[in-house]
Amino acid sequence: MRCLVTGAAGFIGSHLCERLVDLGYQVTGIDAFIPYYPRPWKEANLHRLRQDSRFEFLELDLRTDPLDQAVEGTSVVFHLAATAGLVKSWTDFDLYNSCNVTGTQRLLEALAHQNLERFVYASTSSVYGRFAAGDEHLPTRPSSPYGATKLAGEHLCRAYAEERGLPLTLLRYFSVYGPRQRPDMGYHKFIDALMEARPISIFGDGQQTRGNTYISDCVDATIATLHSPVGEVYNIGGGETASVWDILGKLERLTGRRAQIKMDKARDGDQRHTGADTGKLLRHLGWAPKVSLDEGLSLQLDWQRSLRMRAAA
Repeated sequence: MRCLVTGAAGFIGSHLCERLVDLGYQVTGIDAFIPYYPRPWKEANLHRLRQDSRFEFLELDLRTDPLDQAVEGTSVVFHLAATAGLVKSWTDFDLYNSCNVTGTQRLLEALAHQNLERFVYASTSSVYGRFAAGDEHLPTRPSSPYGATKLAGEHLCRAYAEERGLPLTLLRYFSVYGPRQRPDMGYHKFIDALMEARPISIFGDGQQTRGNTYISDCVDATIATLHSPVGEVYNIGGGETASVWDILGKLERLTGRRAQIKMDKARDGDQRHTGADTGKLLRHLGWAPKVSLDEGLSLQLDWQRSLRMRAAA
Protein backbone atom coordinates (compact mmCIF):
# COMPACT_ATOMS: atom_id res chain seq x y z
CA MET A 1 0.00 0.00 0.00
CA ARG A 2 1.29 3.45 -0.93
CA CYS A 3 0.75 6.25 1.56
CA LEU A 4 1.09 9.94 0.80
CA VAL A 5 1.95 12.28 3.68
CA THR A 6 1.82 16.03 3.16
CA GLY A 7 3.84 18.16 5.55
CA ALA A 8 6.26 15.23 5.72
CA ALA A 9 9.25 17.30 6.88
CA GLY A 10 7.38 18.82 9.80
CA PHE A 11 7.22 17.83 13.45
CA ILE A 12 4.30 15.41 13.31
CA GLY A 13 4.65 14.54 9.63
CA SER A 14 8.22 13.24 9.90
CA HIS A 15 7.36 11.04 12.89
CA LEU A 16 4.32 9.70 11.03
CA CYS A 17 6.38 8.88 7.94
CA GLU A 18 8.94 7.00 10.03
CA ARG A 19 6.27 4.93 11.75
CA LEU A 20 4.56 4.09 8.44
CA VAL A 21 7.86 3.00 6.91
CA ASP A 22 8.60 0.86 9.96
CA LEU A 23 5.20 -0.80 9.50
CA GLY A 24 6.15 -1.75 5.93
CA TYR A 25 4.28 0.88 3.90
CA GLN A 26 5.68 2.59 0.86
CA VAL A 27 5.57 6.28 1.74
CA THR A 28 5.74 9.39 -0.41
CA GLY A 29 6.31 12.57 1.53
CA ILE A 30 5.54 16.07 0.26
CA ASP A 31 6.74 19.33 1.77
CA ALA A 32 7.23 22.86 0.42
CA PHE A 33 9.68 24.06 3.13
CA ILE A 34 7.64 27.23 3.64
CA PRO A 35 9.94 29.38 5.82
CA TYR A 36 7.72 29.51 8.90
CA TYR A 37 10.80 28.26 10.71
CA PRO A 38 14.30 27.51 9.35
CA ARG A 39 14.64 24.84 6.66
CA PRO A 40 17.58 23.09 8.41
CA TRP A 41 15.18 22.02 11.17
CA LYS A 42 13.00 20.22 8.64
CA GLU A 43 15.97 18.76 6.78
CA ALA A 44 17.12 17.24 10.07
CA ASN A 45 13.65 15.74 10.53
CA LEU A 46 14.04 13.94 7.19
CA HIS A 47 17.55 12.61 7.82
CA ARG A 48 16.59 9.04 8.71
CA LEU A 49 13.82 8.85 6.11
CA ARG A 50 16.05 9.89 3.20
CA GLN A 51 18.16 6.79 3.86
CA ASP A 52 15.23 4.38 3.53
CA SER A 53 14.33 2.94 0.12
CA ARG A 54 10.66 2.70 1.14
CA PHE A 55 10.45 6.50 1.38
CA GLU A 56 10.29 8.95 -1.52
CA PHE A 57 10.40 12.69 -0.95
CA LEU A 58 8.95 15.32 -3.27
CA GLU A 59 9.52 19.02 -2.69
CA LEU A 60 6.20 20.43 -3.90
CA ASP A 61 3.96 23.34 -3.00
CA LEU A 62 0.33 22.24 -2.81
CA ARG A 63 -0.77 25.78 -3.63
CA THR A 64 0.93 26.08 -7.01
CA ASP A 65 2.71 22.95 -8.26
CA PRO A 66 1.19 20.24 -10.49
CA LEU A 67 0.06 17.37 -8.25
CA ASP A 68 -1.42 14.72 -10.55
CA GLN A 69 1.81 12.75 -10.95
CA ALA A 70 2.66 13.01 -7.24
CA VAL A 71 -0.65 11.47 -6.14
CA GLU A 72 -0.86 8.77 -8.81
CA GLY A 73 -1.20 5.29 -7.34
CA THR A 74 -1.86 6.52 -3.82
CA SER A 75 -4.08 4.40 -1.56
CA VAL A 76 -4.00 6.45 1.65
CA VAL A 77 -3.41 10.17 2.19
CA PHE A 78 -2.49 11.81 5.47
CA HIS A 79 -2.92 15.55 4.89
CA LEU A 80 -0.85 17.27 7.58
CA ALA A 81 0.56 20.17 5.56
CA ALA A 82 -0.54 23.48 7.05
CA THR A 83 0.74 26.76 8.38
CA ALA A 84 0.21 26.56 12.14
CA GLY A 85 0.53 29.00 15.01
CA LEU A 86 -1.82 31.52 16.51
CA VAL A 87 -0.06 34.88 16.54
CA LYS A 88 1.08 35.12 12.92
CA SER A 89 -2.35 34.21 11.61
CA TRP A 90 -3.56 37.69 12.60
CA THR A 91 -0.82 39.47 10.65
CA ASP A 92 -0.28 37.20 7.63
CA PHE A 93 -3.72 35.83 6.84
CA ASP A 94 -2.96 35.38 3.15
CA LEU A 95 -0.28 32.82 4.02
CA TYR A 96 -2.65 30.85 6.25
CA ASN A 97 -5.48 31.02 3.76
CA SER A 98 -3.32 29.89 0.85
CA CYS A 99 -1.66 27.03 2.73
CA ASN A 100 -4.58 25.76 4.77
CA VAL A 101 -7.46 26.36 2.36
CA THR A 102 -6.16 26.71 -1.21
CA GLY A 103 -3.54 23.98 -0.75
CA THR A 104 -6.15 21.63 0.67
CA GLN A 105 -8.60 22.27 -2.18
CA ARG A 106 -5.95 21.68 -4.86
CA LEU A 107 -4.89 18.42 -3.22
CA LEU A 108 -8.51 17.24 -3.01
CA GLU A 109 -9.06 18.08 -6.66
CA ALA A 110 -5.91 16.22 -7.72
CA LEU A 111 -7.14 13.15 -5.81
CA ALA A 112 -10.62 13.22 -7.34
CA HIS A 113 -9.86 10.40 -9.77
CA GLN A 114 -7.74 8.24 -7.46
CA ASN A 115 -9.17 5.06 -5.98
CA LEU A 116 -8.45 6.03 -2.39
CA GLU A 117 -8.97 3.78 0.60
CA ARG A 118 -8.74 6.68 3.07
CA PHE A 119 -8.10 10.41 3.27
CA VAL A 120 -7.08 11.56 6.76
CA TYR A 121 -7.25 15.30 7.39
CA ALA A 122 -5.27 16.58 10.36
CA SER A 123 -7.17 19.43 11.97
CA THR A 124 -6.76 21.06 15.37
CA SER A 125 -8.46 21.78 18.68
CA SER A 126 -8.34 25.44 17.59
CA VAL A 127 -11.51 24.85 15.56
CA TYR A 128 -13.37 24.71 18.88
CA GLY A 129 -12.18 28.15 19.97
CA ARG A 130 -11.40 29.47 23.44
CA PHE A 131 -13.01 26.62 25.34
CA ALA A 132 -12.08 23.29 23.79
CA ALA A 133 -12.56 20.78 26.59
CA GLY A 134 -14.88 17.92 25.73
CA ASP A 135 -15.76 15.47 22.99
CA GLU A 136 -16.34 15.86 19.27
CA HIS A 137 -19.79 17.38 19.83
CA LEU A 138 -18.32 20.65 21.07
CA PRO A 139 -19.41 23.58 18.88
CA THR A 140 -16.80 24.78 16.41
CA ARG A 141 -16.21 28.47 17.16
CA PRO A 142 -12.64 29.38 16.16
CA SER A 143 -11.16 32.33 18.04
CA SER A 144 -8.24 32.88 15.64
CA PRO A 145 -7.74 33.14 11.88
CA TYR A 146 -5.62 29.97 12.10
CA GLY A 147 -8.52 28.03 13.60
CA ALA A 148 -10.88 29.48 11.02
CA THR A 149 -8.70 28.31 8.11
CA LYS A 150 -8.39 24.82 9.56
CA LEU A 151 -12.17 24.62 9.97
CA ALA A 152 -12.54 25.78 6.37
CA GLY A 153 -10.27 22.89 5.40
CA GLU A 154 -12.55 20.50 7.28
CA HIS A 155 -15.57 21.85 5.39
CA LEU A 156 -13.79 21.42 2.05
CA CYS A 157 -13.01 17.81 2.90
CA ARG A 158 -16.62 17.19 3.85
CA ALA A 159 -17.78 18.71 0.56
CA TYR A 160 -15.55 16.31 -1.39
CA ALA A 161 -16.74 13.44 0.78
CA GLU A 162 -20.39 14.28 0.07
CA GLU A 163 -20.08 15.02 -3.64
CA ARG A 164 -17.04 13.00 -4.76
CA GLY A 165 -17.12 10.05 -2.37
CA LEU A 166 -13.89 10.95 -0.58
CA PRO A 167 -13.31 8.28 2.15
CA LEU A 168 -12.69 10.89 4.83
CA THR A 169 -11.58 10.79 8.45
CA LEU A 170 -11.14 14.08 10.36
CA LEU A 171 -8.68 14.32 13.27
CA ARG A 172 -8.40 17.20 15.71
CA TYR A 173 -4.99 17.30 17.42
CA PHE A 174 -4.60 18.72 20.91
CA SER A 175 -1.25 20.37 21.85
CA VAL A 176 1.24 17.84 20.50
CA TYR A 177 4.73 17.95 22.05
CA GLY A 178 7.92 15.89 22.15
CA PRO A 179 11.17 15.57 20.15
CA ARG A 180 11.21 17.71 16.95
CA GLN A 181 8.59 20.10 18.31
CA ARG A 182 8.73 23.34 16.34
CA PRO A 183 11.06 25.97 17.85
CA ASP A 184 8.19 28.48 18.07
CA MET A 185 6.06 26.23 20.28
CA GLY A 186 5.67 26.90 23.99
CA TYR A 187 7.36 23.91 25.60
CA HIS A 188 10.33 24.14 23.24
CA LYS A 189 10.74 27.82 24.10
CA PHE A 190 10.36 27.17 27.84
CA ILE A 191 13.08 24.50 27.83
CA ASP A 192 15.51 26.60 25.80
CA ALA A 193 14.97 29.59 28.07
CA LEU A 194 15.55 27.51 31.21
CA MET A 195 18.77 26.04 29.83
CA GLU A 196 20.02 29.46 28.73
CA ALA A 197 18.84 31.33 31.85
CA ARG A 198 16.68 33.65 29.75
CA PRO A 199 13.31 35.14 30.77
CA ILE A 200 10.15 33.24 29.84
CA SER A 201 7.17 35.29 28.68
CA ILE A 202 3.85 34.29 30.26
CA PHE A 203 0.85 35.59 28.36
CA GLY A 204 -2.18 36.59 30.40
CA ASP A 205 -2.43 35.07 33.87
CA GLY A 206 -0.80 31.72 33.05
CA GLN A 207 -3.89 29.83 34.23
CA GLN A 208 -4.84 28.75 30.70
CA THR A 209 -4.78 24.95 30.47
CA ARG A 210 -3.87 22.57 27.67
CA GLY A 211 -4.61 18.95 26.97
CA ASN A 212 -1.19 17.53 26.08
CA THR A 213 -0.48 14.82 23.52
CA TYR A 214 2.93 13.16 23.27
CA ILE A 215 4.11 12.70 19.69
CA SER A 216 4.15 8.88 19.70
CA ASP A 217 0.57 8.80 21.02
CA CYS A 218 -0.45 11.25 18.30
CA VAL A 219 1.12 9.08 15.59
CA ASP A 220 -0.35 5.85 16.99
CA ALA A 221 -3.84 7.36 17.06
CA THR A 222 -3.48 8.78 13.56
CA ILE A 223 -2.55 5.41 12.08
CA ALA A 224 -5.22 3.60 14.11
CA THR A 225 -7.93 5.70 12.46
CA LEU A 226 -7.21 3.97 9.14
CA HIS A 227 -9.46 1.24 10.54
CA SER A 228 -12.22 3.57 11.73
CA PRO A 229 -15.61 3.93 10.05
CA VAL A 230 -15.45 6.33 7.11
CA GLY A 231 -16.74 9.82 7.82
CA GLU A 232 -15.88 10.01 11.52
CA VAL A 233 -14.19 12.87 13.37
CA TYR A 234 -11.91 12.14 16.32
CA ASN A 235 -10.23 14.21 19.00
CA ILE A 236 -6.58 13.16 19.42
CA GLY A 237 -5.32 13.91 22.93
CA GLY A 238 -3.10 12.53 25.64
CA GLY A 239 -5.55 12.61 28.53
CA GLU A 240 -3.60 14.97 30.84
CA THR A 241 -4.28 18.68 31.15
CA ALA A 242 -1.99 21.23 32.77
CA SER A 243 -1.79 25.00 33.15
CA VAL A 244 1.19 27.06 32.02
CA TRP A 245 2.31 27.27 35.65
CA ASP A 246 2.02 23.49 36.01
CA ILE A 247 4.25 22.95 32.99
CA LEU A 248 6.84 25.43 34.19
CA GLY A 249 6.94 23.74 37.58
CA LYS A 250 7.52 20.36 35.98
CA LEU A 251 10.28 21.74 33.73
CA GLU A 252 11.95 23.48 36.66
CA ARG A 253 12.12 20.17 38.50
CA LEU A 254 13.41 18.32 35.43
CA THR A 255 16.12 20.88 34.66
CA GLY A 256 16.97 21.82 38.23
CA ARG A 257 16.69 25.48 37.24
CA ARG A 258 14.44 28.31 38.32
CA ALA A 259 12.43 30.08 35.63
CA GLN A 260 12.78 33.82 35.15
CA ILE A 261 9.25 35.03 34.51
CA LYS A 262 8.20 37.99 32.40
CA MET A 263 4.46 38.68 32.44
CA ASP A 264 2.93 39.84 29.16
CA LYS A 265 -0.55 40.67 27.93
CA ALA A 266 -2.86 37.89 26.77
CA ARG A 267 -2.66 37.05 23.08
CA ASP A 268 -5.64 37.65 20.80
CA GLY A 269 -7.58 34.47 20.19
CA ASP A 270 -5.60 32.36 22.66
CA GLN A 271 -7.45 29.29 23.88
CA ARG A 272 -8.37 29.38 27.56
CA HIS A 273 -8.95 25.70 28.26
CA THR A 274 -8.41 22.64 26.07
CA GLY A 275 -8.72 18.97 26.84
CA ALA A 276 -9.61 16.14 24.50
CA ASP A 277 -12.28 13.64 25.44
CA THR A 278 -11.01 10.65 23.42
CA GLY A 279 -13.78 8.26 24.46
CA LYS A 280 -14.88 7.74 20.87
CA LEU A 281 -11.41 6.53 19.88
CA LEU A 282 -11.46 4.08 22.76
CA ARG A 283 -14.92 2.79 21.85
CA HIS A 284 -14.27 2.52 18.11
CA LEU A 285 -10.65 1.42 18.00
CA GLY A 286 -9.52 0.54 21.52
CA TRP A 287 -6.96 3.36 21.46
CA ALA A 288 -5.79 5.12 24.59
CA PRO A 289 -2.70 7.29 25.21
CA LYS A 290 0.35 5.63 26.78
CA VAL A 291 2.88 8.39 27.55
CA SER A 292 2.41 10.45 30.72
CA LEU A 293 3.06 14.18 30.72
CA ASP A 294 6.03 13.84 33.07
CA GLU A 295 7.61 11.16 30.88
CA GLY A 296 6.95 13.07 27.67
CA LEU A 297 8.44 16.32 28.98
CA SER A 298 11.52 14.43 30.12
CA LEU A 299 11.94 12.92 26.65
CA GLN A 300 11.58 16.33 25.00
CA LEU A 301 14.12 17.80 27.41
CA ASP A 302 16.59 15.02 26.56
CA TRP A 303 16.14 15.75 22.85
CA GLN A 304 16.71 19.49 23.26
CA ARG A 305 19.78 18.83 25.37
CA SER A 306 21.14 16.59 22.60
CA LEU A 307 20.60 19.38 20.07
CA ARG A 308 22.66 21.74 22.21
CA MET A 309 25.43 19.19 22.63
CA ARG A 310 25.65 18.63 18.88
CA ALA A 311 25.67 22.36 18.21
CA ALA A 312 28.50 22.84 20.71
CA ALA A 313 30.62 19.97 19.34
